[in-house]
Amino acid sequence: MNKEFFEALEKLAQENGIPMELLTEKIKLGISRAVKKEYPDCEDFNVEIDPEKKIFEVSLMRTVVDEEPYDMSEIHIDEAKAVCSKNAAVGDVVPFKLSTAKFGRVAAQNAKQAIRTELKGFERERYIGQFSDKIHEAVSATVLRVEPESGNATLAIDKNEVYLFKNEQIPGEVLKEGDIVKLYLVDIINPDRRPMVKVSRTHKDLVKRLFELEIPEIYDGTVEVKAISREAGSRTKIAVWSKDSNVDPVGACIGPKHSRIGNIVNELHGEKIDIIVYDEDPAVFIAHALSPADVVSVTVEEGEQKTCTVVVPNNQLSLAIGNRGQNAKLAARLTGYKIDIKPESPVE
Repeated sequence: MNKEFFEALEKLAQENGIPMELLTEKIKLGISRAVKKEYPDCEDFNVEIDPEKKIFEVSLMRTVVDEEPYDMSEIHIDEAKAVCSKNAAVGDVVPFKLSTAKFGRVAAQNAKQAIRTELKGFERERYIGQFSDKIHEAVSATVLRVEPESGNATLAIDKNEVYLFKNEQIPGEVLKEGDIVKLYLVDIINPDRRPMVKVSRTHKDLVKRLFELEIPEIYDGTVEVKAISREAGSRTKIAVWSKDSNVDPVGACIGPKHSRIGNIVNELHGEKIDIIVYDEDPAVFIAHALSPADVVSVTVEEGEQKTCTVVVPNNQLSLAIGNRGQNAKLAARLTGYKIDIKPESPVE
């Protein structure tokens, strides 16, 4: 019996990646709960599990009496001498070993349920522990499968599976089994019940993390990312600023022969990226943000509401606004200003 028990225990530890010592404690706790339920009158008991010595014993600690036992916390001296200790005396507390059958079906089920609950708790803690230090970071993941109907994908990160919903995938991107892509870990949801890591490829901070990974000057802090606005799959504007006057922030991001920005664009499935030079002067920053359009003037309105009026050459109006207003929207999100774009001269 003990041999089979410990073989099952070792298998359980290996399959779940749980240290034997911790698993033993979890099982002892589960069995203790079962014993309490099966023998509510006997508060004193002992559960011993020693994988090295292959000892598995469960005993009720019963007081020896010379009259009819009141409940399971007591044992008659004759029975104590027969099954516990020949030297038992009235008043002694002796261990009364329980067999597996003694637990009964209910006790066994209670133990299994308790163990299952404890293992789930351990799995939850381990899962959260493996991802807690990766939240708000970009990590590599391997596509395991893609659901044909929904387009939702299951990916692996360090042997853990995460679920990437279709609406968190870059529009137009087709993921295939075996692809390795970067994911942004947004948060851990339902941490107290069934934790799941929310991941995304559309989050704007994925772009920021990719710039940090690809561009040494951003990673070491020489160049700072000040703001990002993004329409995933289409276009991103990123504002950068250099702490060192000798370092060109845009040039650092582009890299030799566009190598650095090229790697980021490829990771984002061809998404266009405008690298904007940040300026503390809102008017200058807004003018930069409307790139690639030329700007004649920017008038920042005074007051609590951040609004401004931008004048552009007539032939730059559509470029400044962008297809479906995209360029103006991204510039507004990047700067935090509501931008009213007007032509330099009235259109007749």
